[in-house]
Amino acid sequence: MIKNPILPGFNPDPCIIRVEDDYYIATSTFEWFPAIAIYHSKDLKNWHLLTHVLDNEEDIDLRLLESAKGVWAPDLIYDKNRKVFIVTFTRMASMNGRYFDLDNYLVESENIMGPWSKPVYLNSVGFDPSIFIDDDNKYYVTSLQWEFRDNYEKPGTIVLQEYDINTKKTIGYAKTISTGATDRGCIEAPRIYKRNNYYYLMLAEGGTGYGHCVTLSRSTNIWGPYESRDENPIVTSHLENFNERNKPDSLKIERYKPNGTSLQKSGHASICETQDGQWYLCHLCSRPFLPELRCTLGRETSIQKMRWTEDGWLEMADGTNLAKDEVEEPGLEEVKFKSDCGTFKFSPWPETLISPRINKKHFLSVKDGKAIIRGQQSLCSLDKVSLIARRLTSVNCNFSTSMEFTPEVFQHTAGIAIYYDNMNYLTLEKTFENDKEFLEIVQMDNGKRIECFKEELSFNTKIDLKCRVNYKKITFQYKEANKTDWTNIDKIFDTTKYSDEYSQFGEFTATFCGIFVMDSNKREKMATFDYFQYNDL
Repeated sequence: MIKNPILPGFNPDPCIIRVEDDYYIATSTFEWFPAIAIYHSKDLKNWHLLTHVLDNEEDIDLRLLESAKGVWAPDLIYDKNRKVFIVTFTRMASMNGRYFDLDNYLVESENIMGPWSKPVYLNSVGFDPSIFIDDDNKYYVTSLQWEFRDNYEKPGTIVLQEYDINTKKTIGYAKTISTGATDRGCIEAPRIYKRNNYYYLMLAEGGTGYGHCVTLSRSTNIWGPYESRDENPIVTSHLENFNERNKPDSLKIERYKPNGTSLQKSGHASICETQDGQWYLCHLCSRPFLPELRCTLGRETSIQKMRWTEDGWLEMADGTNLAKDEVEEPGLEEVKFKSDCGTFKFSPWPETLISPRINKKHFLSVKDGKAIIRGQQSLCSLDKVSLIARRLTSVNCNFSTSMEFTPEVFQHTAGIAIYYDNMNYLTLEKTFENDKEFLEIVQMDNGKRIECFKEELSFNTKIDLKCRVNYKKITFQYKEANKTDWTNIDKIFDTTKYSDEYSQFGEFTATFCGIFVMDSNKREKMATFDYFQYNDL
């Protein structure tokens, strides 16, 4: 059996494809750099982070963007005719004043590992663009068209537009093809598939929260009209249909229903066919802490087995529409990959370690497998932050490092961090005050800075730092170089605070853990980290 989620931790908006015997999933990365994660599998069960698509700051500028802005909802396809991979994505800049200021782009490559082309501008009508290639090799772009006017249904409509691969431009203006297949509202994430002369329009509806779902409509003409499947939605965590058209709330906490599955918020999907004709659907989901209904791991990626009915509709293989914790494997030869847990030196660089908004080359060098990080702005900044982090993939985990750092003024700090975003994080850090070195815990709680612990250290010594996440509890330990035993810090912190639902700023990302350095004096102070260790327990 395949155990869900197949991509735990921050992996929203999955798009799955198969190219010969290889399966790939692209997921959103928002403000994190490099952007657009690509995962790889041979059997749909075992996955590993293979690469990232956007690794050049000239191609994607994320600086100064608020949390949860940046790169949204990549769509990944393979053009068998031209033998190229194609990725479309949204760069979201602002969601202020009911406007969504964004641009949609396309990049392509002959190899999934790159190099990728320079981004080609598509349009700015709305988010979640995807490409469909018809039998005559015509390209089409579909997306949500965002609606900001009074007296029009929000969030908008699903639109379609031709794309000319020769001129690299869209043709004319986008035309509406759907207002949704149900009345749940909050339509988005359109993808078009073709089978037996039908065009199938797959949508996410109900908001990317507890009313989320996957719907299906079809037409014999790509421009519509599209008829909705009577049994919509085809996958969901919330079985009861409801009418919330024109309601802007996408979280819908009141729609939470346990329904015998740990997977909540199931929606935003894509499908693929195996080598022997089996069908699977990937979708985002979340696993909330109860009773708080807070999702520290954010939106993750799960998979469901599907089947086609005799009358040409797609449904879950067991005939229901409830997202399952475990699904039947396709029977492919199992291929396992090296775990991304364990103790890692920094050469070769682990693909799992990424940074908010900027390329690590601006503040990091590697020597003898050690990471040397130059301090810049605070973790509150939207600009130049010296943080190297990876996704939390379990709420039962630990991480640690060994650090050499000699602060000289109070603006010098370095250590480890639990980081949801620039307004919610928790650090165990070494710093300087009154000619002494200290170890302290700083909590940023919805933008409020709180000093939670401070203890004097022996001067100018190497220090080991460790964090333990034990479900709802976060604790810290440290060990100075001249000591043999770890010292427990008698403070317990609430894991559930690092979640979409706790944030007061409308974010929807997930929790990371990592190492950082801050120098808010001269932007030059260095810290050396021997390794980074992370383990799911």
